Formats: sequence, structure tokens, C-alpha cells
Amino acid sequence: MVRTQIYLTERQRDELAAIAKLVGKKQSELIREAVDRLIDQAGRGRREAVLQEAAGIWKDRKDLPDFEAARAEWDRS
Repeated sequence: MVRTQIYLTERQRDELAAIAKLVGKKQSELIREAVDRLIDQAGRGRREAVLQEAAGIWKDRKDLPDFEAARAEWDRS
């Protein structure tokens, strides 16, 4: 782990201390969990954005095989 210092408002510090006491965890552990959740949420957003950008990128290409015909042929097998 890497040691990092952060600044919290008094309210944030007080609420974090109360939550830590309530759930029986250290404040640093709660902060790491919150950072992990933020990273996961941001990652989902980035993945969704990439998929949206990629949607339909091959729709106008004429050099690709007829996938519907190939799929129909596979279904007959």
C-alpha cells in the first residue's frame, strides 16, 4: 500500500469517524472501500462510452462477408 494524505472537512471527518465506530472498521479502510467503489463506477462508465462509440462502426462496410447467410448456413448444420 501507498501512504496518502487527504484533507477532509470537519463534517466529513466527524461522519467518517462515526461510521467507522458503528461498523467496526478503521477510517482508512472505509476510505479505501469508497475509492474502490468510485473506480468501479467510473470504469463502468468508460466501458459503456467505448461500446456506444463502437456501435454500428461496421454498418456501411461492403468488404465484409454476409453474416446473416453464414449464420443461416450454420443453423442448418
